[in-house]
Amino acid sequence: MITMPLGYMIPGGDWTAFILATIVMIFAGWPFIQSAWASFKNHHANMDTLVAMGTVTAYLYSIYAMFNSLGVYYEAVVVVIALVLLGSLFEEKMKTSASGAVSKLLDLQAKDAEVMRDGKFINLPAEQILVGDLIRVKPGQKIAVDGQITEGQSTIDESMVTGESMPVEKKVGDNVIGSTINNSGTFIFKTKKIGKDTLLSQIVEMVKQAQTSKAPIQKIVDQISNIFVPLVLIIAVLSFTVWYVFLGASLVNSVIFAVSVLIIACPCALGIATPTALMVGTGRAAKLGILIKNAEVLEAAHSVKTVVFDKTGTITVGKPQVTDIIGADKTRVLTIAAGLESSSEHPLATAILKKAEEEKIIPAKIEQFSAISGKGVKAVIDDKTAFVGNDKLIESYSPDNLLLKQMKALQSEAKTVVIVGIENQIIGLIAIQDAPKESSRTAIAALKKEGLKTVMLTGDNPLVAQAIGNQVGIDEVIADVLPNDKADHIKALQQTAPVAFVGDGINDAPALTTADVGIAMGSGTDIAIESGGIVLVKNDLQDVVTALELSKKTFNRIRLNLFWAFIYNVIGIPIAAGVFYSLGFILSPEFAGLAMAMSSITVVVSSLLLNNVKLSSES
Repeated sequence: MITMPLGYMIPGGDWTAFILATIVMIFAGWPFIQSAWASFKNHHANMDTLVAMGTVTAYLYSIYAMFNSLGVYYEAVVVVIALVLLGSLFEEKMKTSASGAVSKLLDLQAKDAEVMRDGKFINLPAEQILVGDLIRVKPGQKIAVDGQITEGQSTIDESMVTGESMPVEKKVGDNVIGSTINNSGTFIFKTKKIGKDTLLSQIVEMVKQAQTSKAPIQKIVDQISNIFVPLVLIIAVLSFTVWYVFLGASLVNSVIFAVSVLIIACPCALGIATPTALMVGTGRAAKLGILIKNAEVLEAAHSVKTVVFDKTGTITVGKPQVTDIIGADKTRVLTIAAGLESSSEHPLATAILKKAEEEKIIPAKIEQFSAISGKGVKAVIDDKTAFVGNDKLIESYSPDNLLLKQMKALQSEAKTVVIVGIENQIIGLIAIQDAPKESSRTAIAALKKEGLKTVMLTGDNPLVAQAIGNQVGIDEVIADVLPNDKADHIKALQQTAPVAFVGDGINDAPALTTADVGIAMGSGTDIAIESGGIVLVKNDLQDVVTALELSKKTFNRIRLNLFWAFIYNVIGIPIAAGVFYSLGFILSPEFAGLAMAMSSITVVVSSLLLNNVKLSSES
């Protein structure tokens, strides 16, 4: 092809071209013929049908032409097959790049660990670790499997799994994730999950499933392809017939028009438009700590108009926390309260003790501890009687009006107020509440900015629920809902618009399953995580915004890809069929093959650009 315009021919001329083309047809063209034949036997036509018919037609015509002293097109046969395979090669390489998130995640796994055996720590391969083993991790080492710290404390870099950029402080009782990196201290942890049960393995499996699943739009594309391929065959036959029979074109030109139609119309780009975008979208989500389980969820997320939240553990931290300390000497108020609550297991006592620990306050030493029936507890501190209790204690004392007003103001915010006193005098108040997460208000504001309605669905009492709702800016609060009734409320909301539900508990599972999109918090129960279509590893509500935004951008990219796939065919088929022949526009089979390959490459590049799309959470 290169030397012909210069007047040079390969040695042996058409016979050499025939031998070379035959070798290419046998080794490189045969898979296309096999695929086309298998589809034909099942009464279908696929993309390979067009390539096979185009190249076989050109090959057989060239044999006929060679024996009748006509122009041959062996070079077209070879170049078309080469270009189609080259396009497939680029496509495969780009697909590998698109799904690289999975490979990178697998590479994160630790190879060995210091495991206790017979009373001492020895180095063992990760695959020999058992559930219940004690493992020591030194600074800079990678944590081998999932577990719970039993001794020591440290800061851990969890960014490779959760996407959280800042190191996370860990102490005794905290969970650690396999494949994350220990930054500072040395600690020992007890193994809880190994092998395929670890968080990293579950992430890899979810990403794989999402990348190989089919979105509903892809099923429509498959149906279009089933109609499109036979239609192209008809157009190719018509092109040959019209040119040869009605327009008096030569047999050579008529065959070229038909073959060019078959080659350029090969809908490879149509077939990869959806899967490549899904691979990139779900892969990027995984890097951000957002697991999208399948393509159906991703497509459904793009149309969500209402986002419903559970309260406890989702909008709120899920544990009572001290929010306010009122008193002339706040340190003294907290010291006395912590001393009196130090032996209690009550959640409010735990909140007070945690606050004292955070403030580095040592609880007061107490003597003669006793209960005040239905009101609280009392004890002797430094020879003085101190007391801590609920608002019923107010009846026994005469607090000043300012303290009384402050208590009522805190209660109006749905906070539980603990009264602290000593020597028959109230010296302060401690307000406790299951406070909203820091990210809740920001996330809900971002959702509302996107035009989404936000709803809180909770079993808590209306006063508490509305107070939390007001703090975070929720549009609508539905309270006093029994766990079994949550799904019914979701169905009612679905009557007006597609709904996403965000939850973390066992009682959220029915609602997660009922919603168009179930979003489970990563800190939730196994049942909730199984029920959710999207899992937020970082337990951060801001990721709800990111997940929905990324879903929309991925789905829009799929639509853009389909546009490119169709536009190549819409423009290319008429040119290949010779419609513009009189204007000098004509496509040879070689250039038709090049255009077809370029359509596939364009679609894959378009999908890969999803990696560079800016998200609002990254601004």
